[in-house]
This record gives sequence, C-alpha cells and structure tokens, in this order.
Amino acid sequence: MREIIYIKNMVCPRCISAVSNILKQLEISYASIKLGEVKLVSTLNANTKKELSEALQNSGFSLIDDRKSQLIEQMKTLVVDKIHHSSEGLDIKWADYVSDNIYLDYKYLSALFSSVESITFEQYIINQKIERVKELIVYDELTLSEIAFKMNYSSVAYLSNQFKKLTGMTPSEFKKSTNKNRKPLDEI
Repeated sequence: MREIIYIKNMVCPRCISAVSNILKQLEISYASIKLGEVKLVSTLNANTKKELSEALQNSGFSLIDDRKSQLIEQMKTLVVDKIHHSSEGLDIKWADYVSDNIYLDYKYLSALFSSVESITFEQYIINQKIERVKELIVYDELTLSEIAFKMNYSSVAYLSNQFKKLTGMTPSEFKKSTNKNRKPLDEI
C-alpha cells in the first residue's frame, strides 16, 4: 500500500534532490517526489520512519504528521512553487488556485492558516511576492515596470508602495543599498 508523507521546508528543486538522496541512502523506495510531498511505494514501519525523520532533520527538513500542519505546508508549497519556480503568470485568483489544488474550502484553509501561522494567508502571499521582487531586483535583468508586470501588480506605484511597507525602503533604495536583506524562503 502506498503512503504519502509530507515534509516541511522543501522550497526549491535542490530540496527535492536533497530529500531524494536521503530516501536513497535509507533505501526507501518512492513513486514520486515534489515540493513538500513524497509518494512512497509502501508504508514505512516505525523504525524506518524514525530514521527518516532524523535524517531529514539533519538536513533542515522535518516530517509533518498532523493534518492541519500538512494542509498549511501544502498551501505554502503552492505559493512558493507558483511565485518562485513557475514560468506561468501570476494572474490567478489565489482562493480558487488553492482550493482547486487542495480540494477543500478556501475559507476553511485561510482561517486555519491564520490561526496557526499568526499572519493571514494573503499576507504570506504578499511576503513571498516581495521576496521574489527582491531577488529580481538583485539580478538586475528587468526594469521595475517589467518586474511589476511579471509579479501581477497593477502598477509600479502599487508595487513600490507594498515593497516600502514591508521592507521600509523603496525598490530603488533597495537596489542601491549594500545590505540586500533577503530571507530564505522557508523563513518567510
């Protein structure tokens, strides 16, 4: 019988590779792996699960056992994947996107997220978008107008306003600053 395990702090393709290597080292067969989720070929026994948990923790990951934490991690993974790793546009309705992918009511998911994370799901999305904007500014390949369009902001002014509200500086000030104060995705 197949088992799905959920793993916290998987935020990029390198995380998938790292978790894959851990599974191979422990000789745990899996059918598929994606951000935050591994479909195993068979159910793990208690000893193997404990070994896996320890190996994951040594690499900065952790198993998620309770259902609420799994749902929150799935929500975070959808956002990180869409904002940081997708070439598709961000012109989406987040409520529909999340509920269509998790198959639960968005109001329930949003309330759950807020109750556990102490910020709203919408604020989490904004935080991720601003972190991606920082990354794009540092790369210096796009104009601020192109970044605003790419990140689905209605205008450069709106992006700049939201950027300043979160970082305390305008995008131009951020670009000129020597301290590029970026956060790891798993800490947002």
